[in-house]
Amino acid sequence: MFNLLTALKTKTNGSALSSNVNGRIFLDEAKQGAELPYIVISIVSVVPEKTFTESFENILIQFSLFSDSESASEISTMYSNLNALFDECEFTVTGSALIWMKRQNLVTTYEDGVRHWSVDYEIKTSLN
Repeated sequence: MFNLLTALKTKTNGSALSSNVNGRIFLDEAKQGAELPYIVISIVSVVPEKTFTESFENILIQFSLFSDSESASEISTMYSNLNALFDECEFTVTGSALIWMKRQNLVTTYEDGVRHWSVDYEIKTSLN
């Protein structure tokens, strides 16, 4: 998992998505007192899959987008840039081969002046 998370983080470096949040992209939880907007990347599940000759992993990753902007424009832009960066994308994962990365789900919430959009991606890798 470390290699996949490293590859995801590397793909965000210098991207429009990273610029949207001034580089505030965290693993599992935001730093205490982190300034909004920011993104948290979490592993939701990992399911191994084996055939007679190959091993795969089906991974569900969640990107949680947070914004306290009064309008939905900021978080909508973050969402668009996330999609542009990761929908059906290609990148290198050390120790495995990326088969696909597909957006699966979006859940939006608004509480105490903070918008939170949770975006799930399914990733399938072949273990080398």
